[in-house]
Amino acid sequence: MRWALVKVCVAVTAMVVVAFAVPLGLVIKEMARDRAFSNAEREAAAIAPALSITTDRDQLERVVASAGSDDGMAVHIPASDGKAAVDIGRRRAAAEDIATTRKLGRASTTEVPGGSTLLQPTALSSGEIAVVEVYVPESEVSNGVGTAWAVLAAVGVALIIGSVAVADRLGVRMVQPAQRLVEGAHELGEGKLGARVPEEGPTELRLAAVAFNSMADQVVQLLANERELAADLSHRLRTPLTVLRLNTASLGDGPAAEQTRAAVAQLEREVDTIIRTAREAKPQTAAIGVGAGCDASEVVRERMDFWSALAEDEGRKVRVAGVDRPVRIPVARADLVAALDALLGNVFRHTPEGTAFAVDVHNAGDAVIVLVSDAGPGIVDPEAAMARGRGSGSDGSTGLGLDIVRRLAESTGGDVRIGSSVLGGTEVRIWIQLDGRAPVRRGHRGSVRRRRRGVGVS
Repeated sequence: MRWALVKVCVAVTAMVVVAFAVPLGLVIKEMARDRAFSNAEREAAAIAPALSITTDRDQLERVVASAGSDDGMAVHIPASDGKAAVDIGRRRAAAEDIATTRKLGRASTTEVPGGSTLLQPTALSSGEIAVVEVYVPESEVSNGVGTAWAVLAAVGVALIIGSVAVADRLGVRMVQPAQRLVEGAHELGEGKLGARVPEEGPTELRLAAVAFNSMADQVVQLLANERELAADLSHRLRTPLTVLRLNTASLGDGPAAEQTRAAVAQLEREVDTIIRTAREAKPQTAAIGVGAGCDASEVVRERMDFWSALAEDEGRKVRVAGVDRPVRIPVARADLVAALDALLGNVFRHTPEGTAFAVDVHNAGDAVIVLVSDAGPGIVDPEAAMARGRGSGSDGSTGLGLDIVRRLAESTGGDVRIGSSVLGGTEVRIWIQLDGRAPVRRGHRGSVRRRRRGVGVS
């Protein structure tokens, strides 16, 4: 931000300097030229009285010499009354230019080697027109222009340097609060819960610091609440765990065995309570911004590589399809990984060893369908399984895995369906909506089933 501000100030100042310095330099150059030709006109005017009185060559040479411009001035008198033409001084202009000036009767300038000449017509007593030629060298025309340009350039450089200094100071004023905000965020991320940011600087950064400090206070409070909840739940587990530990040595058909089994049942219920309580206390996943998300194909390939090792140990056949090209979905990578791991973990947990399973990814244009199917015994009551995930309080499985999947799909406007797979077992369909609208109900099974080519994982 600091260097960006400096660059902007340099660019703006440079444009201002160019916009003013270049026209001013051209004006100075034109003024120097006008000054040089004005001097030449005064010199030519000094000869006019003598020409109106006499045309004698000797007298005119003395007048030209007294003007101090004998080398840069020439007088051209035309022939008249039988007298020959008289040329005094060194002629530099072409004869045609002199004749044209005499004919038009007004002053003119013409370019000559080394500079320019001023041709000034003057009337003689005889009625003829003489032409006074005054040479203006190039050095006189550009006299002082170089110095003026150097001064303008120095002023421009000084302005640019000054703008850089001012921009740097302003950048420091803006960057330092932002740096402190970044440092505070890093410290909080590293577990330093006492990290706070000074609420100073520009208005936007000051408001950001206020929001950061408020967030940090809330994080501290949430962690304190979590610690209290964990302590309370741990206290609930202490009694049944103690009973279980004391009676493990006396398992059998007697009262001790029954007591142990009751303690185990109570422990399971408490564990279910912990899972539901933790899940309900977890904040909802933030909405995925534009351009965010992950590649579903890449995530599926990576997770199947992980689970394929366990599948090989248990003699399970695995098939993966639809992951040969990227499929972008508006879901965070960590959320999709958690959902896939939950479903694949259920396959390993609830089906016998040797049961085959498959994962298919289908891009339906406005939605992406992820199918996880197996050849196991299937789910007798899919609605009850989904209800357990919503915290119905039923004994047994908590349904946490299906609830994770449901939350992921519903965060995009999609849904989750449980049915029968072509492998003979359970099929869990995750409908991930790409545009955030409500899912379109369509017969997808045929379109998915046509993708028979798959990638075997051993």
